[in-house]
Amino acid sequence: MAETTPTETTVAEVMAELAELEDQKIREVNERHGDDHGVNLSKLRALAKRLKTQQELACRLWGTDDTAARLLAILICRPKAFERDELDVMLREAGTPKVHDWLVNYVVKKSPHAEELRLTWSADPDPVVASAGWALTTERVAKKPEGLDLAGLLDVVEAEMKDAPARLQWAMNHCLAQIGIEHAEHRARAIDIGERLQVLKDYPTPPGCTSPFAPIWITEMVRRPHGK
Repeated sequence: MAETTPTETTVAEVMAELAELEDQKIREVNERHGDDHGVNLSKLRALAKRLKTQQELACRLWGTDDTAARLLAILICRPKAFERDELDVMLREAGTPKVHDWLVNYVVKKSPHAEELRLTWSADPDPVVASAGWALTTERVAKKPEGLDLAGLLDVVEAEMKDAPARLQWAMNHCLAQIGIEHAEHRARAIDIGERLQVLKDYPTPPGCTSPFAPIWITEMVRRPHGK
């Protein structure tokens, strides 16, 4: 019988702990949003805090294909340790919306390969992959817009957002709103595009939250004291 390595034992222990955290009611809510896990995210974050950063364990947890394990892997990995091609494969096999979003926001955005992947993914024929490219573009619009063709981005949004699949449409809409919020010289056009396309106008918005409908979103954020 082959010896069990310490890391493999740890994977088994972590998977057992995740199984104990499973809550059927949480799973039912998550499944309505396309996510197949039932772990309270606050408890998942507490587990990650206890485990601290462990890159090898993160990679092994990712390899289980289990959604809760992959979310935990994202929280305990070292984002800069992944090669470009590893991140590309991980995104394409992410599966569920939550894993996809966390991978982009917590790992790829911190990677030295983020810009190269932004360009590659934005042009990908898979709308889920393309949505990751647009999420990275939105990050640049807000934090490092130098060199971006903002007018060109608005051209693409204007031509393609209305008929884009849901995840890609959401990502393009976020970029549209971010351009309008951050860049006053493009604000009127961004609002006009939103008004004409009517994307997410009727999206149910809880009390106290800002509507994702771009004209409302832009106007609300600019109106706030930190708005531009």
